[in-house]
Amino acid sequence: MKKNILYIVAIAASTQIFTSCRKQLDVNPRERILETGYYKTPAEALTSLISVYDILGNQSSGYLTKVNILSAGCDDHFAGGDSPSDIGDLQTINNYTLTSTSGAASHLWSKGFTGVYRANVFLQKVANAGLDEATKTRYIAEVKALRAIYYFDLVKLFKNVPLLTEVVEPSAMYDVLQAPADQVYALVIKDLTEAIPNLPPTVPANTQGGRLTQGAAHAVLGKVYMWQQKWAEAAAEFALVNGPSPGASPYGYKLLTNYADLWNVKNKFNSESILEIVFNTTSDMGWGTVGSREGNVMGILVGPRNYVPLIAAQAPDYVSGWSFMPFTKDFFDQIHFDPRNKATVANLDSLEKAGIVTYKHANANTGYFIEKYAGRTSTKAAIGQLELNFGQDMYEIRLADTYLLEAESLLKSGAAVGAGTKAYTMFNAVRARVGLNPLPVTMDNLMRERRLELAAEGHRWFDLVRWGLAPTVLAGKGFKAGKNEIFPIPERELANSKIVQSKEWGGTK
Repeated sequence: MKKNILYIVAIAASTQIFTSCRKQLDVNPRERILETGYYKTPAEALTSLISVYDILGNQSSGYLTKVNILSAGCDDHFAGGDSPSDIGDLQTINNYTLTSTSGAASHLWSKGFTGVYRANVFLQKVANAGLDEATKTRYIAEVKALRAIYYFDLVKLFKNVPLLTEVVEPSAMYDVLQAPADQVYALVIKDLTEAIPNLPPTVPANTQGGRLTQGAAHAVLGKVYMWQQKWAEAAAEFALVNGPSPGASPYGYKLLTNYADLWNVKNKFNSESILEIVFNTTSDMGWGTVGSREGNVMGILVGPRNYVPLIAAQAPDYVSGWSFMPFTKDFFDQIHFDPRNKATVANLDSLEKAGIVTYKHANANTGYFIEKYAGRTSTKAAIGQLELNFGQDMYEIRLADTYLLEAESLLKSGAAVGAGTKAYTMFNAVRARVGLNPLPVTMDNLMRERRLELAAEGHRWFDLVRWGLAPTVLAGKGFKAGKNEIFPIPERELANSKIVQSKEWGGTK
């Protein structure tokens, strides 16, 4: 934690979160600016704010992201890659051989605490940046909500984490202690509830797309209550996001008519997007700067390896990729005859059997790849290392997610869920969007709907853990009950500090 929390400079590697800020953010991400001389002007405050947002889409230099780590660990995917050792940190979560020295655990810990550190520095320094009161109030609300998001992930993933609300001085860095999980959740709830009134209800997508709104903060708070099994509180938060009926959100959220349009790279910040992680094709990321710029590496990771079109007129324009995160046969069997299949699965198995394409049958190949993020020649960057600079945004939260969560929280709170009820209409609005007939609101139906609707979007592993099903569903991958529900605290955080390993991983905490 010494490096990760205390010495990460808050304004390093800022990203183009807001399209209106491109000029301000045209900086060399390897430059470092001393914190002591910063936060003196409104422009510096904005750049610092953007640096806190930057961690939402953080990617490691080893191609690790929150989404691909959790996807590799769930039952919908294999880690894949060229061989069983390709990006070994993904392989260890795929087969549950990860340890406290795993890069996957280190990335998730570092990602979370980098965000917390940057947020704390901002909150400590922003008063002296010369902002008008309204702007300062909004910035503080955004940063508190972001700190809540980072801590929410940390407490879900590691359970036993330090609770830092101020910048820790170097002289005290070895004495930081972990806090009980309920105290972390209390801070998350406090940050969100304090932030919500000072966040804007909506933002203009063309100039501020990606910034936090009241709806996004309510959605996060609803998820926090779900993890605490506070069903009525969760339902109340989702009701504020979703509105009284489908399409009637006070924030203007609506399901897109065409499911596939969610992954049109030109359809950023659409009406279904609640919290979106922004990427672009112009940051010029190269092999030496992987993870430090704003191209989405998922485009190259999930594409079929050695992809060759044989009949160009019939072959999709996929870019030859690295074959990570192929869907399992079990998942494909579940979605095969569902209307969301084509927008979700790149079916190389069928294309190859039809003689339209060839590709390498790499590690754990099933023939079923992720269509949602697949890099294409029509969407690749015009400059830089083309493989690394795809501009496909990713959803942290979208409306179908909150519709399904409201239905689930109502069911678990004991509310009525029959035809005509709020739970029924929200659940079946998700199905109706893709032309499916209504079903009753049961846990089995909700779980299947979340699996198919939100496939490859980073929700499945969390859902299985939250439902208590991970030990059963993931047993074949090596998941151990009472252990793998959380990640081990990275070994480098334990050395010369008072942080101790969780008891699930052989420690005493």
